[in-house]
Amino acid sequence: MLEQRLNKAIFLDRDGVINKDFDYVHKVDDFVFIEGVFQACKELKAMGYMLVVVTNQSGIARGMYSEDEFHSLTEWMDWNFVDKGIELDGIYFCPHHPEKGINEYRQECDCRKPKPGMITSAASFLKIDLSQSVMVGDKHDDMLAAHNAGVPTRVLVRSGKKIAVSDVASTVIDSIASLPKYLQSMQ
Repeated sequence: MLEQRLNKAIFLDRDGVINKDFDYVHKVDDFVFIEGVFQACKELKAMGYMLVVVTNQSGIARGMYSEDEFHSLTEWMDWNFVDKGIELDGIYFCPHHPEKGINEYRQECDCRKPKPGMITSAASFLKIDLSQSVMVGDKHDDMLAAHNAGVPTRVLVRSGKKIAVSDVASTVIDSIASLPKYLQSMQ
């Protein structure tokens, strides 16, 4: 029986990593890509990584925008990557919030970071080897979710918001643009 080879992946938070975080971004007009994100993602793909977005979207839970609005923006974002020759391998989101959610969105779930549900779901579905993967986020909860999922390399990016040094981050970089160089230096 042939043993299936698992993929390595870069798990990307959205707001603060892919786009500037203006709080609850849900409209195309408010979506500003981080400088260098497309080039970095091209280089990461060339290095053999899958690209998987994992994003908390509590604005849905809070009633600020709908899942349909989120999907519409996500489709637009995805097409921007495709237009640059980059395929995102997966996009996972959590629409829940344990305290501030309304209706069915107010719940304790396993997908809201810092819980690892989005990462472990992606790993199972996309056949990802978490031990060879990397999490890139701009908050402690991103780092903790990756730690909880068993992702050893956790990179915290400076998104312009105040960040606390995370005891579960491997390193802190200025933006995703410097990630390929950082990963090459580790090899």
